[in-house]
This record gives sequence, structure tokens and C-alpha cells, in this order.
Amino acid sequence: MTAEQYLLCIAGMGLVTYIPRWLPLLWLSGREIPPLFVRWLSLVPAGILSALVAPSLVLDQATGRFCLMRPEFLAALPTLAFAWWSRSLGGTVIVGMLLYSLAGRLC
Repeated sequence: MTAEQYLLCIAGMGLVTYIPRWLPLLWLSGREIPPLFVRWLSLVPAGILSALVAPSLVLDQATGRFCLMRPEFLAALPTLAFAWWSRSLGGTVIVGMLLYSLAGRLC
């Protein structure tokens, strides 16, 4: 590829990245957003994180089969309960690491 093609490629990638962020901002600016929609939008990050993390907790990497007895899943349940109860990110990370190491030794 030539230098011009690289620059066009970078500019195109910039536009493809920038436009989907810019259009909703333009469209929604100055409009009243319904509270139900705002509440729904607040759940999007949790839904995306769950979709990324859940398969690694319940699917066996080697076979791709569903398994609830994986150390990751066994550690995740009490860690989730601790996070819900304490609302402490640091404490949740420590509890999760300790439980995962314990579950790994037991399984």
C-alpha cells in the first residue's frame, strides 16, 4: 500500500468510529429523553459485561459444554453476593481472588 492509501484507510477508520458516536449526540441534543429509556440505557453496561463474562463462567473451554461445577462459576456466586452486600470494588476483587484460588484447589 502507498502512503496515500494508508492515510485514506486511517481517515476512513476515523469516520467509521466517529460517525456512530456523533449522530446520536446530534439527534438527541435538545430533546427530552423519556425516563424509561434513560433507565434502560443505564442497564446496557451491565448487560454487555454479563454477555462477555458469563460464557467463560459456565462453558468448558475444551469441549464447549455447559457446566456449573467449574471453579470460575463456583467462585463467582459468593463473590457476586459479597459485591451486592458490600458495594466495595476492592473487597470484591480480593474475595473473588481468594474464592477462585480455593475453588481451584478443591476441584
